[in-house]
Amino acid sequence: MSSAPDPSAAPEVSAPWMTLLSLVSAFALSQAFRTVTAMMAHGLQQDFGLSTQALGFFAATFAFSFGLSQFAVGIALDFYGLRRTWLCTFPLAILGALISSLASNYAVLVLGQVLIGIGCSPAFVVCTLFIARRFPAQRFAAISGMAMGMGGLGLMLTGTPLAWLIDVSSWRVAFAALTALACVSWLLVYRHLREGLAATHHRPDSLGHALRGFGALFLLPQTWGILLLALVNYASFLTLRGLWLGPLLMHRHGLSLVETGNVALLVSLLSLFTPALFGHFDPGTARRRQWIVRAVLTMTTVFVFMALVPLAWIDLGGMVVLAVLSGAGILQYANVRASYSPEMSGRAMSVFTMAMFLGVALVQSFSGFAASWSQSLGQDPYAGVLLSVASLLALGALAFRLLPVAQPRGGVASTKATE
Repeated sequence: MSSAPDPSAAPEVSAPWMTLLSLVSAFALSQAFRTVTAMMAHGLQQDFGLSTQALGFFAATFAFSFGLSQFAVGIALDFYGLRRTWLCTFPLAILGALISSLASNYAVLVLGQVLIGIGCSPAFVVCTLFIARRFPAQRFAAISGMAMGMGGLGLMLTGTPLAWLIDVSSWRVAFAALTALACVSWLLVYRHLREGLAATHHRPDSLGHALRGFGALFLLPQTWGILLLALVNYASFLTLRGLWLGPLLMHRHGLSLVETGNVALLVSLLSLFTPALFGHFDPGTARRRQWIVRAVLTMTTVFVFMALVPLAWIDLGGMVVLAVLSGAGILQYANVRASYSPEMSGRAMSVFTMAMFLGVALVQSFSGFAASWSQSLGQDPYAGVLLSVASLLALGALAFRLLPVAQPRGGVASTKATE
C-alpha cells in the first residue's frame, strides 16, 4: 500500500558530497566508540578490577547491541527512510557515551556500551544506501571504500590522541570528549541529510510484512556463505585493533601507553586508505570472490605467525599487514550489492552489517575465553587470542568458498559453489 508523501523524502538539496561527509563523521565516531577499549583497557581494569574475560565482554557489548539492532534499523529504513531513522537513533549513542563517562560500576559501564551500540547502528548502512542512491552504480565500490577509509579517522582518534588524553587525565574524560564530538556530528547530519524514502519505495503494509522481507533473504542459498564470512572477517581485525592491541603491546613487549597509541595510530592511518585502494582496483563480479578469499587466508597466516613467533617486530609488522588487508572488506560490500536484486539491497546490507557486528561481539568474547584458557594452562594468553582468531578466519573463508553463490544477473542462486 502506498504511503503518504514523506516530507523528508524530497530530493537532496545540498551537495551529495557534503551530505556524505556529514554521514561519514558519524561513521567515524562509530569506529571510535567500538575501538576505545584498546586504549582504556588498563584504566578500566584498574578502576573496576576487570579480568581479561570481563574486558572482552565489555568490548563485545557494543558489537552485540549494534548487530542485534540491524533488524530494527532495516525495518525503520523501510518505514521512515534515512533521515528520520538516523536522527532518532544516534542520540542514544550520545546518551550512552555520557553514561559511560559517569559510570560508577561495571554494570553501568556495560549499559552505556549497549546504548552506544544501538545509537551507532544505522551509521554505515545509511551511508552505503545514500551512496547507492546518489552516485553511479559503477562507482559504488570506490566511493564506499573512500567513505569507509575516511571513517577510519575514528580509529586514528583512538590512537595517539585518545592515549595522550587518557594519560594526562582519565578514560572518563575521553568518553566525555567523544560525547561532545557525537553532538557535533548529529548537528551536521541534521543540517545536511534530507534523504527519506527512495522515490520508488513503498512502505511495507505491516511489521509482519517487513519481517517476512528479511526472512526471504535467508531462503536464498548465497546468503549463508556471505554471512558466515561476514561474521569473522571484519571481526578479526577489530578484535585486534579495538581490544587486544593495547594489552598485547604493553604486556607482551613492555610498550608504554603513548607508544602503544602511536602504533594504533599507524595501524589506523593505514586502514584509512586501504578500503579506497581495494575499491579502486575492484576486479569486478567474476574475480571479486577470489580476491576476498585470498585476502582472508593471508590474514589467517599473519595471525598464526604473530601467535607462534612472539617477537616485537613480528607483531608490529603483522599489525601493519592486517591493517592493509582489512581494506579488502569493502569488496564484501560490493559482493553483497551484486548478489541481490535492487529491491532487496537495503535489507541485504542491514543483514550483512548485522552479521559483521554480531561477529565482532562473538569473536571478541571468544578471544576473551581463549586468553583466559591459555593463561590457565600457563601459556601466553595472546597466543591463544591470535590462534582462536586465525581458526575462525579459516573457517569463514572455507564457508564462503564452498557454499553456493548468486548468478551474475541476480537470478536464482546456483546450487554449486563457483569462483
